[in-house]
Amino acid sequence: MRDTKVVINSQKLDYSCELMRALAHPLRLKILTFIDSNKEINVNQIYNALDLEQSLTSQHLKVLRMAGVLSVEKAGKFMKYTINYDVLEKAQYGVSRFMAAI
Repeated sequence: MRDTKVVINSQKLDYSCELMRALAHPLRLKILTFIDSNKEINVNQIYNALDLEQSLTSQHLKVLRMAGVLSVEKAGKFMKYTINYDVLEKAQYGVSRFMAAI
């Protein structure tokens, strides 16, 4: 048994769980890939191109937005979604470091 005390920042752990949950879904990854190929896009373009229901698309976009993976900006009557690449890079770095330690 180690003498080291375990200290976990619960806020960072909660955010990490939310972020990984958002990125672990195949359909959300497909949506991210589509947004990446278009740089900036609205929900109508996403669900039409990927042949999804509007409500399902909106739910997945909300999860990605709440995790900080997507940024949204109002442009007229549309909400334009863009990828927050800083968050994705940090997530990839964190996962890579964790996997290297196993």
